[in-house]
Amino acid sequence: MTWFIDNLKFIVPAVSVVGLLFALLLALKVKRQAPGNDRMKEIAAAIHEGATAFLFAEYKIIVIFIAVIFLAIGFGLKNWIEAVCFLVGAIFSIAAGFFGMQVATLANVRTANAAKEKGMSKALSVAFSGGAVMGLCVAGFGLLGISVIYAITKDASVLFGFSLGASSIALFARVGGGIYTKAADVGADLVGKVEAGIPEDDPRNPAVVADNVGDNVGDVAGMGADLFESYSGAVISAMTLGLLVTQGTTRGINGLLFPLLIAAVGLLASIIGTFFVRGESNPSGALKIGTYVASGAVLVGSLVFSQMLLGNIYYGVTIVAGLIVGVLIGYFTEVYTSDAYRSVKKIAKQSETGAATNIISGIATGFQSTAITILLICVGIFVAFYFGVKATGGSVSGGIYGIALAAVGMLSTTGITVAVDAYGPIADNAGGIAEMSGLNENVRKITDKLDSVGNTTAAMGKGFASGSAALTALALFFSFKEAVSLEKIDLLNSNVVIGLLLGGMLPFIFSAFTMESVSKAAYQMIEEVRRQFREIPGILKGTGKPDYKTCVAISTKASLREMIVPGLLAVAAPLLVGCLLGTAALGGLLAGSLVTGVLLAVFMSNAGGAWDNAKKYIEGGHHGGKGSESHKAAVVGDTVGDPFKDTSGPSINILIKLMTVVALVFAPIFLKINAGAGWLGNLKF
Repeated sequence: MTWFIDNLKFIVPAVSVVGLLFALLLALKVKRQAPGNDRMKEIAAAIHEGATAFLFAEYKIIVIFIAVIFLAIGFGLKNWIEAVCFLVGAIFSIAAGFFGMQVATLANVRTANAAKEKGMSKALSVAFSGGAVMGLCVAGFGLLGISVIYAITKDASVLFGFSLGASSIALFARVGGGIYTKAADVGADLVGKVEAGIPEDDPRNPAVVADNVGDNVGDVAGMGADLFESYSGAVISAMTLGLLVTQGTTRGINGLLFPLLIAAVGLLASIIGTFFVRGESNPSGALKIGTYVASGAVLVGSLVFSQMLLGNIYYGVTIVAGLIVGVLIGYFTEVYTSDAYRSVKKIAKQSETGAATNIISGIATGFQSTAITILLICVGIFVAFYFGVKATGGSVSGGIYGIALAAVGMLSTTGITVAVDAYGPIADNAGGIAEMSGLNENVRKITDKLDSVGNTTAAMGKGFASGSAALTALALFFSFKEAVSLEKIDLLNSNVVIGLLLGGMLPFIFSAFTMESVSKAAYQMIEEVRRQFREIPGILKGTGKPDYKTCVAISTKASLREMIVPGLLAVAAPLLVGCLLGTAALGGLLAGSLVTGVLLAVFMSNAGGAWDNAKKYIEGGHHGGKGSESHKAAVVGDTVGDPFKDTSGPSINILIKLMTVVALVFAPIFLKINAGAGWLGNLKF
C-alpha cells in the first residue's frame, strides 16, 4: 500500500490519460459511422462550420480577458506560478469544450442516419458515444491539469489559479453560448411555429441552422466548460482543505491525495458505465443504468480508499453522501421536468387556456422544485459535516473537509454525467437534420423520443451542477475565511450586512443582464425571419431558399457583444467590495450570493425544463397535438423557459463559484488595504 500511495502522483495523471485515450477511441467510433445522404451531409457541414466559427470568434474576445487577468496575477500579486496555473486552467477548459463540440457536430448527422438505417438502439449508441467524448474530455483534462500541476509545484494553493482560469472560461462560454442558442431558438419558434405554423426544424425557417448551431455552442461547448469548472473547483477545494486537516499528522498529505484518487476512480467508473448504456425501447432507462453503475463503483472505491489513506471509512461516507444526494437531486429533477410525471402534464393541461396559464404553472413548478433540492443539499451538508468531524475527533476543519468531499462525490462521475447531458443536444440536432433532410416520419419519431429524454437528462445535469455549486462554494468560502483570517459573518457589522444584501442581489441582476441579452438578440432574429418570409418569394411554398447565414451572423454578433458585461460583473463585484469595504463585507457578499444563487439557479433550470417537455408532451398528441391552440401556448411558455434553463440558470452556478475564487486569489491585495478593512475602513462617523 505504501508503494501505491507514494506513486499516486503518477497513477492519477495516468488515469486521466486513459480517460482521454478512451475519448479518442469513441470519437473515432463516431466518425466511422455513415453520415447519410448528400443533403444530410450538407446540413451537418453548415452546422459544424457555424459552430466552429462562433467558438473561434468567442475565443478571440476571451483571450483579451485571459491576458489581463494573467498579468494582474503576475504583476499585482507577484505570483507568476499561479498566473501560469490560471493560463493552464483556461486553456484546458477551452480544449475540453472545443474537442467535445467537434465530435458532437460529427455525431448529430450520424445519429439521424443511424435512426433511419438501424433504429432506436443504434441511434442512442451513436448519440451517447458523441456525448461521452465531451464527458471524458471534461474529467480527463481537469484531472490531468490538477494532478500534473501539483506534481510539479508541490503547492496546492496555486491550484486556485487553475480554478480561476476554468471558472472564467466557463462563465463566458455559458453566457455567450446560451445567448446564441436561445436567440436563435426563440426566433425560430415564435415566427416559425406560432406565426407561420410550420414544424420545428422545418428547412423553410431561416433561423433553423442558427438554432442547431446554438445547440452545440451553448449546450455542448458551454455546458462542457461549465462542468469542467465545477469538477475542477470541487477537487481543488477538497485538496487544499484535506492538506489542512492531515498535514502534520501521521497521515501526512493523504488528505490532499484522497480527493484526487476519488476523482480518478470516478473517471474509470465513468468509462465502465458507458458499456452499460444499451437500450431499444427505453433510452431513459439505459442512460440511468450507466450512471448507476458508475456511481456504485465510486461508492465502493471511496469506502475502500478512505480506509487505506485516512485510516477510517468516515471520509468515504462523506463521498457516498455527496454521491447519493447527487443521484437523488437528479431523480427529483426528473420528477419536475419529465413528461412521465404530474408536473409537466399539469403545465400541458394548463396550456388549453392559453400562454398565461402555461407560464404561471411553469413558474409555480420551478418554485416548488427548489424545496426538495435544497432539503437534499442540507441533508448532504449535515451528513458530510457530521462524519468529517467524527473522522477527526471533533475538528470543524474536518467537517468542512467532509463537505468538500461530498462535492467531489457528487461530481466524481462527471465523465458519464456530462455524457448523458451532452447526448441531449446531439439528439436534438439529429432531429433537426432529419426534418430538414425530409427523412421518413418514423426517423423523426425516434429522434424526438431521444430528444425528449435529452431535455430531462440536461435538467438533471443542471441539478447536479446546482447541488455541487452549493457544496463547493461553501468549501471555497472556508478557504477564503482561512486566507483572510475571517472568524465569522457578523450580522451586527453594517459592512457585512451591506455585503450580504449586495451578494443576494447579484444573481438577480446577473440574470437580468443575461435574460435581457437573449431578448434583444431574439428580437433581431424575429425581425429577420419575418423579413425573409415577407421579402423572399416562395420560402413558405418551398420554392424559395432562406438566407440561413444572416441568421447565424445575428446570433454570433449579438451573443459575443452581450456576454461581456455579465462576465465582467462576476469579476468586478468581489474586487470592488473587497477593496472598498474589506474582507468581512466580501464574506457577506459571498454568503448572500450563495443563498440566492443556488435557489434561483434551481428554479430557472427546472421551470425551463418543465416548459420544454410540456410542449413536447403536447406535440406527442395530447391536448390537441401539434398546431393546436394548446400547442401555440406551450411554445410561448417554452420560449420563456429557454433563457431560464440554458442561459441564466446554469450561468448562476458559475457566478457564485467564480466570485469566491476571485476573492481567494486576490485575498493578499485585500489584506494590504487598511489591514483588510478596505479603503472606506478609515471613515469616521
